[in-house]
Amino acid sequence: MRQLAKYQDQAYALLRIVTGFMFSFHGAQIILRVFAEGFPPAVVGSQLWFGGLIELIGGLLVMVGFQTRWAAFLCSGTMAVAYFQFHWKFQFSRAFFPALNQGEPAVLYCFIFLFIACRGVGIWCLDKKDN
Repeated sequence: MRQLAKYQDQAYALLRIVTGFMFSFHGAQIILRVFAEGFPPAVVGSQLWFGGLIELIGGLLVMVGFQTRWAAFLCSGTMAVAYFQFHWKFQFSRAFFPALNQGEPAVLYCFIFLFIACRGVGIWCLDKKDN
């Protein structure tokens, strides 16, 4: 396993880049209507529209490594709101569990972005220094 340890910086950069790309793609579905067949359009100024904007811009910022800590922290909070408000809905029943309320992606994004916000940008980024 020591052989893998020497690639931890590259693996972290790939985690940041892929997570940012996937998140921004979901935002593009909401805001730009890219591959959004069957997905209702978001009304400009609505909570869904603002969430999509954060996903699109925040995901791109995390992906390219620019203002990464701030963007990841905002994305993490957005996914926390998404989980509590739209998936769990504070129901103390079977709906509490992410596997049953379809909230697994929101929970995973929330904690991955929190990790990125805490760790910083890493390598392969636009930031000159870790912000």
